[in-house]
Amino acid sequence: MKCFVTGANGFIGSGLVKALSLRGHEVYCLVRSAEKFAAIQGNHIYPVFGNIESMNSLIGGTQGCDVVYHLAAYTKPWSADPTLPYRINVSGTLNLLKASVLNGVKRFMFTSSAAVFGPSQNNQTISESYIRIAPYFNKYESTKATAERYALEYVTKGLEVIILNPTRVFGPGVLSESNSTTKIIKLYQNGRWHIIPGDGTKIVNYAFIEDVIYGHIQAAEKGIPGEHYILGGENMTFDKFFGVLAYQTGKNRLLIHFPLWILVVIAHILEFQVRITGIPPLITSSRVKKYLNHWCLSSEKAIIGLGYKMTPFSTGIRKTLSWLSNNAIGNGEK
Repeated sequence: MKCFVTGANGFIGSGLVKALSLRGHEVYCLVRSAEKFAAIQGNHIYPVFGNIESMNSLIGGTQGCDVVYHLAAYTKPWSADPTLPYRINVSGTLNLLKASVLNGVKRFMFTSSAAVFGPSQNNQTISESYIRIAPYFNKYESTKATAERYALEYVTKGLEVIILNPTRVFGPGVLSESNSTTKIIKLYQNGRWHIIPGDGTKIVNYAFIEDVIYGHIQAAEKGIPGEHYILGGENMTFDKFFGVLAYQTGKNRLLIHFPLWILVVIAHILEFQVRITGIPPLITSSRVKKYLNHWCLSSEKAIIGLGYKMTPFSTGIRKTLSWLSNNAIGNGEK
């Protein structure tokens, strides 16, 4: 089978490319340069040079493809160019949809985010049928939701669009913006993380990277066009997250429950300084405000419909810590 993958250098994308290649599929990857391609090259993996805003690249990349995996996205919480999130997440998705229809692609796997469903109300567990009440916290969520709506319109044009909504993904792989949880695990392991957001009782859903990659491949085979599938893992509080991390590392670090209102104030100051320094803020007020809510989600639909499997959180942490230790130099440690 011939596949086209955008976001191939990202956390999920790079792992997906490798998994598809190991299964013997021809994998064409949208990359910006030969240097970017060098990081993911392997058997049955081929480069398509360009970006999500280049129609020529997308038309060339989708030609003769059976399945498109669209993972490219602007995930950063801040951008010097306020138009960039919309151009990449919405306009870029539309470009790829048009190119796919033009070339007669059958299946279109759109990787969105579980964040589009919004936070849990009154500790309610969120499923794919959940109707969001809360406003969007940032441009990433709003642009992903918009792109989803446009993508679903293409089902009527004969394109089998399936939307995948990963939760907070962690595990071995590129330490990018979308792999922030693994960065926290790494910092804790090295004795450089000492904060628990708020009172530690807010719930978050953590998905192990291997499960999410498997979910993508299963969705291409078994997913129903026009449907969403949440690809998640265990729901747990921040306190439990760090409790498991302490047990698995054997290190009880000093951790402080940091009031979220203080983080909001700090974020506002950093956002104000951007206007003067131009340096991206380490945290943003919109991201901090997400921590004020529960994000409790269910992957039951993916488990039943796709054969999705969830690795126990403690096992995922153990594998992640092992990978971090074995790749210490590559991750900037000495």
